[in-house]
Amino acid sequence: MIQVSGLRKTFGDVVAVDDVSFSAADGQITGLLGPNGAGKSTTLRMLYGLMAPDAGEVTVDDLDVRQKTMAAQERLGALPDSHSLYPRLTGRENIRYFARLRQIPRDETEARTDEYVRLLEMGDFVDRRAKGYSHGERSRVLLARALIHDPRNVLLDEPTNGLDVMSTRRMRDVIRELRDRGRTVLFSSHIMQEVSLLCDRIVIIASGRVVAAGSPDAIRDTAGCEDLEDAFVSLTGPPGEAG
Repeated sequence: MIQVSGLRKTFGDVVAVDDVSFSAADGQITGLLGPNGAGKSTTLRMLYGLMAPDAGEVTVDDLDVRQKTMAAQERLGALPDSHSLYPRLTGRENIRYFARLRQIPRDETEARTDEYVRLLEMGDFVDRRAKGYSHGERSRVLLARALIHDPRNVLLDEPTNGLDVMSTRRMRDVIRELRDRGRTVLFSSHIMQEVSLLCDRIVIIASGRVVAAGSPDAIRDTAGCEDLEDAFVSLTGPPGEAG
């Protein structure tokens, strides 16, 4: 479980995240939804311990991320918005390398790698060097790499951004599979259809603040709209400069 309380982050005079509080429960998919620049990625970076908040607290399975960063990160698997792999290694070697960093025994590494090769349908490319990978192939290897230590909590920053239709469907299937295994899944997106299809709970951020949180039905009721996209527009206000 992930809990966020009073999170705040500024960059000079710009307030990127302003008193953000929410929770993401085990066995649920929680969507962090907002316009571009709303503070979603900054919030995820603070959750993972890559960026220190100016104020507030993040706990992962009751571990304070600021005080016990390494222990909290052991319980997290993160797919960041930067898609980098070691180009001279194969996909399988990239996954194995991160397993070694996590000090996972070799036999467990091979068994888990084989499982993710099957789950993410990587068999036709995972043993090629990553240098020639498509965006979708790269994303699947990165997800396997993020999950190789079997984390209880998964952070995904716009995981289907730039993917083709088939890769998007596969990624969504895996997100549901993680939920069904009892994992906490928190992902950011600005794709309304994706959020509507996947999320048990939605947290909407606009200008760095939480403007609504709850189930998709609760969000629609709060905004007085039947359509989730209309609700989102109503709650976040007209398009303008991102906060």
